[in-house]
Amino acid sequence: MTGVSEILVLILLISGILILPRMFKPVPKAVQGKKNKPLSKNVRAGIVISVMVPMAAAISLEPWNGNFILFVSIGIMPVALAWALAWIVSAKKQ
Repeated sequence: MTGVSEILVLILLISGILILPRMFKPVPKAVQGKKNKPLSKNVRAGIVISVMVPMAAAISLEPWNGNFILFVSIGIMPVALAWALAWIVSAKKQ
């Protein structure tokens, strides 16, 4: 009798895992998502400049030789301030 009950338990598990979820599919919700618009020329230029300014500052100042504070103030802070300003200005448009 043990073999029959084990087979029935296996059938119950398989049906519970494979068949029941297909019978009770959730109704898909109608989601109105925003479509991502492509980046403008100004944003693309800002991204490129954001990479190039710290690279140029790193090459010229060599922060690994002890000019780290100067590198942060000349190479990283202007980029961070420019993006913060762009973020603040873009909030008015929306």
